[in-house]
Amino acid sequence: MLEGIEFLNKEFFWLFLLLPLAILWYIFKQKQQTAELKMSSIKGFKVGSSLLPKLRPLLFVLRLAALSFLIVALARPRTSDETTKTKTTKGIDIVMAIDVSASMLAKDLLPNRLEALKNVASEFIKGRPNDRIGLVEYAGESYTKTPITSDKAIVLRSLRDIKYNTIIEGGTAIGMGLATSVNRLKDSKAKSKIIILLTDGVNNSGFIDPKIASELAVEYGIKVYTIGLGTNGMALSPYSILPNGKFQYRRVKVEIDEALLNEIADVTGGTYFRATDNKKLKEIYNEINKLEKTEIEEIKYTTYDEKYRPLILIALCLLLVEVLLRFTVFRSFV
Repeated sequence: MLEGIEFLNKEFFWLFLLLPLAILWYIFKQKQQTAELKMSSIKGFKVGSSLLPKLRPLLFVLRLAALSFLIVALARPRTSDETTKTKTTKGIDIVMAIDVSASMLAKDLLPNRLEALKNVASEFIKGRPNDRIGLVEYAGESYTKTPITSDKAIVLRSLRDIKYNTIIEGGTAIGMGLATSVNRLKDSKAKSKIIILLTDGVNNSGFIDPKIASELAVEYGIKVYTIGLGTNGMALSPYSILPNGKFQYRRVKVEIDEALLNEIADVTGGTYFRATDNKKLKEIYNEINKLEKTEIEEIKYTTYDEKYRPLILIALCLLLVEVLLRFTVFRSFV
């Protein structure tokens, strides 16, 4: 490749080795064709001052130049313009079910569980440009924060707005959160449908059993990845609210129903993960990102522009000029 030009038949450049031989042959031939006449005096001859004999080698130069252009043309120079078109052939619809109970304000992850989750989940969303994503919030009850959509700006904005509030009934209704997520995906036409369900507690609220919700997920072909969020042992967690609205914290034992989360994942064909710190939480989402790959078809179009035609025209023009000069201006010297 030379300045955007590639040569398809580079082997023809070896023909340039013939040019020095042609020059040597021309010099030898000129000496052979030039006769010498020795005279004692040229006073009786009229000596002209024409420059035409001196310019005669111009004919050979024109022929060499024409040959050079023909060699380059034989090497077939061309430029290429490549365009790429991507097409999603197997999209994935994802619902992220997020526990927003008061325990998600525990500080065993920094700055707390909920904010740590939001930071990692936002990166996950940004890394899925070809998928549709929705958000479900749940505590003692559940509701859809954002229906599945391909507009990542809306999803990210909704994710940032998620926070603990006293409007949702307290508790942890894992079955309700899972059932609402299934409801969001059951009519999806996507080739692959998954739920990422995160909780930091045990199922203690709601009127839908998590096992029933799992069976619904299986019926609609939905895979569920479950994440248990919280360190092993004790965690600094809120236990009451002061009159000024601030939480009081104390160290409480972290209780996560890992058996239930494992069962939900196994039944639906997903995987259970345990996130005990910020780093582990990020690794889990990276792992899910690797497990659930969207199939993208990439089609490349290459347009070639052949450049040999102008070179051939230049070579023919040089040969034409050489022939015209040979049989007109330089006729008497050939």
